[in-house]
Amino acid sequence: MRTDSEKAALDNSGLHAREPHSAGLSSRLNWLRAAVLGANDGIVSVSGIVVGVAAATTETGPVVTAGIAGLAAGAVAMALGEYVSVSSQRDSEQALLAKERRELLESPEEELAELAAIYRNKGLSPATAQTVAEELTAHDAFAAHVDAELGIDPDELTNPRHAALASAVAFTMGALLPLLAVMLTPASVRIPVTFGAVLLALALTGNLSAYLSGAGHARTVARIVIGGALAMAVTYGIGHLAGVAGI
Repeated sequence: MRTDSEKAALDNSGLHAREPHSAGLSSRLNWLRAAVLGANDGIVSVSGIVVGVAAATTETGPVVTAGIAGLAAGAVAMALGEYVSVSSQRDSEQALLAKERRELLESPEEELAELAAIYRNKGLSPATAQTVAEELTAHDAFAAHVDAELGIDPDELTNPRHAALASAVAFTMGALLPLLAVMLTPASVRIPVTFGAVLLALALTGNLSAYLSGAGHARTVARIVIGGALAMAVTYGIGHLAGVAGI
């Protein structure tokens, strides 16, 4: 039998040391998942634009101009949307944290009883729940309450500026692929090459998205690839009709 100190040493330096115990792991995975989704948005949005314009004209200038405009507009829109969304979430979290601090100052006994009730509802016996609540409160009452009641880590609040920048960068990286495919290929094969490059990229990002979310790979990849193909097919059809009509 190992002593408690030996078990602790194993946790810190043995097999358990390789397990992800970081409190920020979930946050980092969410950031990575958001980056993948942003890249997908960039790929699909700009590929739809350039394919649609390429279907209407064989001239490179209008196609590239439309693609660059779509990239810039999409990146700005993604950044603004993410900034507003994360700012609202952060404001709500900060309001909840301030409320919890005030309640701990004004009614500490009621807050202790509330914390004990939370642990009873999780399956602990009343005596154990009371002991846990008292020990956690003695160690750091605020941290114990915001974790148990709100599920918020005060040190891990998302930064709106970082979120906006990450969203814009992810969108831009995804959008560059169809734009470069259109710019670097002859007009005669521009559309099929762009279609192929985009569908391959969507399959790769779909696999990564499925891996991060733990979802089924085949279903996730099929959903993303089919959606991207439909988007390009629709814009191609519209662009072709516009070109035939001389618009």
